[in-house]
Amino acid sequence: MSQLKNDLIIRALKGEPTERTPVWMMRQAGRYLPEYMVLRRKYGFFERCQTPELACEITLQPVDIIGVDAAILFSDILVVPQAMGLEVQLVESVGPILPDPIKNTNDLNRVRVPNVDETLGYVFDAIKLIKQGLNNRVPLIGFAGAPWTLLCYMVQGKGSKTFDAAKIFCYTEPALAHQLLQMITDTTIEYLKAQAKAGADVVQIFDSWGGLLSPKDFEEFSLKYIRQIVAATKDIVPTIVFAKGAWHSLDAMAATGAHGLGIDWCITPKLARQFAGNNVTLQGNFDPAKLLAPIPQIKSEVNEMLTAFGPGRHIANLGHGILPNVPVDHAKAFVDAVKEFRHT
Repeated sequence: MSQLKNDLIIRALKGEPTERTPVWMMRQAGRYLPEYMVLRRKYGFFERCQTPELACEITLQPVDIIGVDAAILFSDILVVPQAMGLEVQLVESVGPILPDPIKNTNDLNRVRVPNVDETLGYVFDAIKLIKQGLNNRVPLIGFAGAPWTLLCYMVQGKGSKTFDAAKIFCYTEPALAHQLLQMITDTTIEYLKAQAKAGADVVQIFDSWGGLLSPKDFEEFSLKYIRQIVAATKDIVPTIVFAKGAWHSLDAMAATGAHGLGIDWCITPKLARQFAGNNVTLQGNFDPAKLLAPIPQIKSEVNEMLTAFGPGRHIANLGHGILPNVPVDHAKAFVDAVKEFRHT
């Protein structure tokens, strides 16, 4: 493998010293960029995901336009339920719809652990193209949804603030829930290994709905499965776990051996470090809504955030995905502020 020209993120994840704090943004490839909107008007969502040339073009946009220290694959966590046999529609301004969600044993019989090369080959083709396009400028981050978050959509059938139906399914049909979670886990392990083989330099596991569970249930229905995924990937590729809202379990997440842990803006860097310990890199935790503040305010808030994290073992990021209405120059101001900052 040729040497990366900018390997700040890889070094930060391995706990090696870096000249400055590296930076990228969740959802940086997409909806706030005018260049992306041009493609969005021409092609459907899954068409963009499933056409390697389009996924490549979209992935490279923020590297060229914003100057981030890593590219993140343009894809979606719901390609995994699709590969497992469920229909997934993405309805503009409504969100994901799974018309035939899983409610019982019969429904579970429709789901399979697929051959990822056959069902998700387009993702690996995209990764190969992206790696050529990046030409070793920055690393490429691949990703997958955590099993609990995917179960939420597969059972609820659509997005939700609370995912009550998914939680009720876990509490009333625990055996079925665990069977489904294990199938998602097995698929995700093969999927992330194949991403790494195709050229992903880092992988991130997104548990967007981890914070809906109590600490005990988070262990039972989420962390138990994330642990298996991290164990299977961490020796192949640096691995980041981001469980939004589940910072009560940062110590247990650090114990998985993940290289990095994402945190949202609801916990202070100091407390996150106390919980997570010193052997893991923290990633975050700027509130995406603050990117709509005036640029001078963004810069001073970034400086405050970086000071709070202190030097080393930190990757600057947002505490969740960038909002569609963020002006491009504000996103760039965030990235530039991180790049200009030096710990004294």
